[in-house]
Amino acid sequence: MMIAIVDYGMGNLRSVSKALERVGAKVEVTSDSKKIKKAKAVVLPGVGAFSQAVVNLEKLNLLSVLAEVIELKKPFLGICLGFQLVFTESEEGNCKGLGIIKGRVKRFNLAGLKIPHIGWNQIKIKKSKVKIFDSIPNNSCFYFVHSYYGEPEDKDVVVATTSYGLEFASVIHKENLFAVQFHPEKSHEIGLQLLKNFVRLVERC
Repeated sequence: MMIAIVDYGMGNLRSVSKALERVGAKVEVTSDSKKIKKAKAVVLPGVGAFSQAVVNLEKLNLLSVLAEVIELKKPFLGICLGFQLVFTESEEGNCKGLGIIKGRVKRFNLAGLKIPHIGWNQIKIKKSKVKIFDSIPNNSCFYFVHSYYGEPEDKDVVVATTSYGLEFASVIHKENLFAVQFHPEKSHEIGLQLLKNFVRLVERC
């Protein structure tokens, strides 16, 4: 079993790969479309600007590859910027994303709110039967770093939320796709548990 971690020049690849290896996954960090298509599952991490991420993915001809992987029902995990990229579009640069989740990525814009949202915060689990939450209690804390949040049109894809001036989607799930706004690889044991749950899902496919 191999999980492809998509390398498009946007951040925390080593910490994500090490965390997945720690929970038993065989991973490869790659920008090779053939390897990404061949992998049993795909992880799209990322830190930085939505618009630059789209430019980088386009240069590598990976936007269509990622859409194809998701369409083929391979397990897919988006992390932080990877969470935002599955949406239709973002206010950050007014760019189009993958469009797998219909909705818009918006900037936090509330008086007195420190931007970016940095640090530990709780998730409120809305759908506890989603397998990625196995052994993860409601109100568990994960580590966030972001200035934008995703607002899906279909609220049924939202399986956990977090409050920061407003209640926003922090975990989404649609068929084979999972995406988290926080950084599980920086969230200590509870983050490793979430990654372990994803790896178990991959093993069962």
